[in-house]
Amino acid sequence: MSSPRRILIVEDEPLISMMLEDFIDALDREVAGAADNVAGAIALIDQGGIDAAILDVNLRAGEQSWPVAERLTRDGIPFILATGGAGDMIAEPFRGCPILSKPFTMDGVEKALDRLA
Repeated sequence: MSSPRRILIVEDEPLISMMLEDFIDALDREVAGAADNVAGAIALIDQGGIDAAILDVNLRAGEQSWPVAERLTRDGIPFILATGGAGDMIAEPFRGCPILSKPFTMDGVEKALDRLA
C-alpha cells in the first residue's frame, strides 16, 4: 500500500496548521482540509476524499479530538495523534496510534505519514 496522499489537519493553532499545510505540500501530498475544532473536522470527513489525518490531541477551549479519532476509526481512515508532550493524555482506545510530537519537523511528518502506509 502506498503512503496516504490527501491529509486532513485538525489543529487549533493557525501557525502550526499553516506549517503542517506547507510540509504536506512540500512532501508532494495534498491537504484534504483543515479544521480547528471537532465539528469542523467531522464536516470535512463527511465530505470524503481523506486518506489520513493529523489530529492535535488538545484543541481550543478544552475540546479534545477523540470524537474525530472515533469517526476516523469507524471509517477506516488512519491518523496520527499530534501532542505537545507529557500534559497530553492519550485516551485508552488510541494509545497504540502513531504519535507525532511537537515541535514538528518536515522529516518527522513524512516518517509518521509513511508509517500509515
